[in-house]
Amino acid sequence: MEDLESGLENEKRGRLQYSLEYNFRSQEVGVKQAADLKAMDSGGTSDPYVIVYLTSDMRKKYESKVYRKTLNPVFNETFTFQIPQAEMSESTLVMQIYDFNRFAKHDIIGEVRLPLGDFDLQHVIEQWQELTAASKREQERLGEICFSLRYIPSTSKLTVVILEAKKLKRMDSSGLSDPFVKVQLILNKKKWKKKKTGVKKSTLSPYFNEAFTFDVPFSQIQNIDLVISVWDHDKVTKNQQIGKVFLGCRATGNQLRHWSDMLANPRRPIAQKGKKCPGWESWGDFAMKNLYRLDL
Repeated sequence: MEDLESGLENEKRGRLQYSLEYNFRSQEVGVKQAADLKAMDSGGTSDPYVIVYLTSDMRKKYESKVYRKTLNPVFNETFTFQIPQAEMSESTLVMQIYDFNRFAKHDIIGEVRLPLGDFDLQHVIEQWQELTAASKREQERLGEICFSLRYIPSTSKLTVVILEAKKLKRMDSSGLSDPFVKVQLILNKKKWKKKKTGVKKSTLSPYFNEAFTFDVPFSQIQNIDLVISVWDHDKVTKNQQIGKVFLGCRATGNQLRHWSDMLANPRRPIAQKGKKCPGWESWGDFAMKNLYRLDL
């Protein structure tokens, strides 16, 4: 089975010619043409079109025209993304070629992924690249949150300090968000206690510096799950969740280690070992943690 999957991934899918040009806050992507595409239809041809997007803002996707019965389509279409230069290094450009089907799901032929931080965009780039198998799951960037934990068994106090968040996903039409953070305790898989920060307007890098203290008896600490979630506040419609972090004895990986370190070091604020919050290295208390979509 592994040999079969490896063979499918290495299968020839064709080539794509593209161009990149960056002007102030604007990334232009030229989809020129494709060659030697894999035939997806029974007649030995395909009906290709291209979808183009940035992983930093997956809500905005461009789509080319469909070209009928060809393995060598000439697109010659240009798409423009508004993206600050400071965010270029964090974003990947994705160009996916699909086979159009009127009566069934469109099949993906292959894709090209370009981490924009790897390119010198001071000059116009134009080149060919081989298509690869499409990624099975798109890992959307939701942002990072910086916080610390402290538990004091003698007083049964659990303290969570929310310092800041960075690189949050854009949720509003303005390209920004109005973020706030919920800190929730779950006891024996049931919602128990909850607190939240204030709302920070029109920012993707909010600074909170808010501390929350919960009464948690030592006899219950092993049964506690901690959920830290970042939300986009909306006055008119329902608040939207951007992402969350799940900690506790039921967690896994870094989240479980972070919780275990807190229990092993009572009274001392503990952060996830690894990437420290920018500008806060001297504190040693805080560290960044990625946000995820989690079904609890």
